[in-house]
Amino acid sequence: MAGIELDREQEDVKLAAREFAEREIPKFSKSCDEREEFPWKLWKKASKHGFVGVFIDKKYDGRELGYFDNALIWEEFHRVDPGCGFAALGTTIGAETLELNGSEGLKEKYLPHLPKGEAIMAIMVTEPGAGSDVAGIDSKAVKEGGYWVLNGTKMFSTNGSIADYAVVLCRTEDHGERYTRFSTFIVDLKSDGIKRVKLRGKLGMRASDTAEVHFEDVYVPKENLMGKRGRGFHHVMDFFNRSRTWVAAQAVGVAQGALEMAVKCAREKKVSGTPLSNFQAIQFRVAEMATEIEAARALTHKVCIAIDRREVIPELSAMAKWYAAKICMEVVDGCLQIYGRDGCFSDCDISRFSRDAKALEIYEGTKEIEKWLIGRKILGV
Repeated sequence: MAGIELDREQEDVKLAAREFAEREIPKFSKSCDEREEFPWKLWKKASKHGFVGVFIDKKYDGRELGYFDNALIWEEFHRVDPGCGFAALGTTIGAETLELNGSEGLKEKYLPHLPKGEAIMAIMVTEPGAGSDVAGIDSKAVKEGGYWVLNGTKMFSTNGSIADYAVVLCRTEDHGERYTRFSTFIVDLKSDGIKRVKLRGKLGMRASDTAEVHFEDVYVPKENLMGKRGRGFHHVMDFFNRSRTWVAAQAVGVAQGALEMAVKCAREKKVSGTPLSNFQAIQFRVAEMATEIEAARALTHKVCIAIDRREVIPELSAMAKWYAAKICMEVVDGCLQIYGRDGCFSDCDISRFSRDAKALEIYEGTKEIEKWLIGRKILGV
């Protein structure tokens, strides 16, 4: 099913993504989850086939397909496996705000490597003492001649230990209005003074790299300041308004994949000789889950199309991310219930889906932050 009728090109994109995902991702999903390893070969193949960073402008070697097409691809990859889907496609994180706010020189230098699978990017915002409160970060950047000197620690950075460069949010002003004290920088992560520690033992999304990153007197060329000084907080919000579209698409894909597994299980599994699919309780639950997924998909498609039309509506992005992640959690839990005890073991794919799904309610804004943002916008607070 699809939330909005697709044109021929979009149908081709969706079908190609599905075929690639079904063929390639299962080769890596279980092993990368168990070993907490990034699927390097999968990322390279996905890049070669044109699935990575499709929203990037053709001027920078992207396909310029937009956020709607991007969401179609993310859904298909995550339908097969959340961890590997995120790992392979999430290698462009931060490119959204670089393309929007970076100088032409920065865009020409850093963007073309991403869709070609030549480099991995990250965005580093969260800190030990600041997560949802972005304006509470302590990392600082001080101007020294032709450089900015960065000091601080970033936590839970996706691609943190494997990325080649990152958008890093730092405090650059000690005074002034709270949301104008920050700036963003493009930082070469091979620079002196950077220590990266891969975080292990995650509940889910274990194929995706997550790291703690320390900056100690890291010299960044002044031209790597992104956009105007003091606009960093707004750059990060620009990023979230767009990144929440691919989180929503992730959630729809995970829920769809879980439902398809549960339907197969219900048809094959028997109780007293009768397939589970013959029981009304199962039929009702499947009907509810399928309907919820369609609603989440339609909302996700709506916000993507709006952004492609240059209509950025923060509360709509928050709605899509929050609702799709909520539905994903409920659907995966319902599917696990259909599996019963069989779904509680690691060799069953639904158990991995149940662990991966929870992350969607946390990153790119917790469900509480999303509802807070939506409520304030509607009430005019």
